[in-house]
Order: sequence, then structure tokens, then C-alpha cells
Amino acid sequence: MKIAAFSGVFLDYSIHQAMENTKELGFDGIEIACKEPHLSIETSRQRVEEIKSLSKAFDIKIPALAGYLGWFSTSSDNECEKSFAEFQQIVEWANILESDMIRVFQGGPNAFLAADYHYEKATYWLKKCAGKAKEYNKKIVLEIHNMSLAETVESGLKLLNMINEENVGLIHDAGNMYITDTDYGRDSVMGLGRHLFHVHVKDEKRVDKAGAPGTFINLTKHGEEKFLQCRLDEGEVNHQPLFDALKEVGYDKWITLECAAPHPPKERLAHDLKKVKQMLENVTVTNNQTVN
Repeated sequence: MKIAAFSGVFLDYSIHQAMENTKELGFDGIEIACKEPHLSIETSRQRVEEIKSLSKAFDIKIPALAGYLGWFSTSSDNECEKSFAEFQQIVEWANILESDMIRVFQGGPNAFLAADYHYEKATYWLKKCAGKAKEYNKKIVLEIHNMSLAETVESGLKLLNMINEENVGLIHDAGNMYITDTDYGRDSVMGLGRHLFHVHVKDEKRVDKAGAPGTFINLTKHGEEKFLQCRLDEGEVNHQPLFDALKEVGYDKWITLECAAPHPPKERLAHDLKKVKQMLENVTVTNNQTVN
């Protein structure tokens, strides 16, 4: 497995500084957040070429572009058209940067509140995105995310089956799935099967109050709940069964660490990278034998 840092952790830094820090920490790659000052549809082609040169100079890959566009299921037709136009620009940037995957948000509401038309509208526009991505041999990744149409394996697969495009798959995100209160261990990996395109890693825990740094409120099937973003092993998301299952199925793709805990960016990524390497060194398969 190859490990990338999420550039969104370094949004207070330039993309050059983000890449430099990523290299110094020992990551294999960087997943670039499509937000200024890192990358956006407003970025010039010359600047995108410079980012490509930086990745070569630092010898770090750019496996994915983390787009913030989409939200087709609850947007107006004009908004969807605009978002699709933005997607077409991001695909061009992905082609220059040799990024295989582009994240697109499917939109909401929570799967348990969604109606058929939410899925139908998202499907229409995501199929258009898939067609454009195919022209560049790129993949679209939809993140399993609370307050979305794909907040569980089951709801994610429902949407994928409706889209029915081979270049559209899901991002497994145990932190998000913990929020949703759905399985994020072995069963989730087995359930996703060939539709598992990418993995995000972060930790969280439920708390009694919000307002402190790193806290937020989400609507879940239990109502409005409060959470605190944490470094790995300091929250309540046990990632070891996930890594065991990834090893079991032979997953050899990318894992992106996107810790948002209230700690300095470089410090929290260093912490999480160390924890992930420890878990990878101690994975066990179903026969309970350690795999090194």
C-alpha cells in the first residue's frame, strides 16, 4: 500500500510548502485539495505545469485530486451545469498532474432521508462526469460520507449500481463511517469488493459538547450528534481491522491521511503516519497469523 498526505491539512501553506513537508515526513504521495491556494479551476495552466514539476522534483506522486464540486442531488439545473463545467477543468488538471482519481461529491441528504429522485438526479450528472473522465482514462471516486447519498456501503453501492460506470468507485473512510454508525471493518471491505477505489484515514470520537477547536455537529440516524476530530488512536475509530481486511484482499492502492485534529499540521500527519505504519506492520489475516 502507498500512503499519501492530504494537502488540505496544509491549506495555510503554499502547495510548494505542502509538497516539501509531505516529502520530509516520508509520504509516497500527496492528494491535492482542489481549493486555493493549492489548486482550483482558476489556477493557470502554467501553474499546474509547475505543480507537476514540483512533484517530479520531490519524487512524490499525486494519486488523486480532492474535488469539492458536485452536490448534484440537491442542486438546481444551472448549478449542476456549472459544477459539471468545473469538473471538466479539473479533469484537464488531473491529466497534466498524472492523477488517476478525481473526487466528486454525490450530494445529500442523508441516505436514510433521501428520496428516489435524489439518487436519480445524482446518477444523471455523475454519468456525465464519468463519460468525460473516460476521455482521459481517469476514475471518479465518491467518498462514503455522512449526510450524503453514500453514507454506508449499502447506499454507496445503490448509487454505483444506478450509475453503472466502471470508472466510478468509492472511497472507504472509516472516520466518516464511524460518524454514520455503520460498519467500517472487514465486512465493509468485503462488501465493497471491486468498487473500492481508494481509502481515507482519520480518527474522531463522540463528545458531549461542541464549540472547542476540532469539534463539529452532524445529523446522523441518531439525531444531531457532536464529534471531536482526533489523531489516530486518540479517538474511537479502530482502524486495525480495516488494515487487516485490506491486506486480506490484496489492496495495493493508495491510502490518504487527512487528520483534522487541533494540532499543528506537520505534527498530526507525522503522528498518524507512524500509527498507520505500525498497524500495517501488525496486520493479521483471518487465520490469525501475523503478516509482515
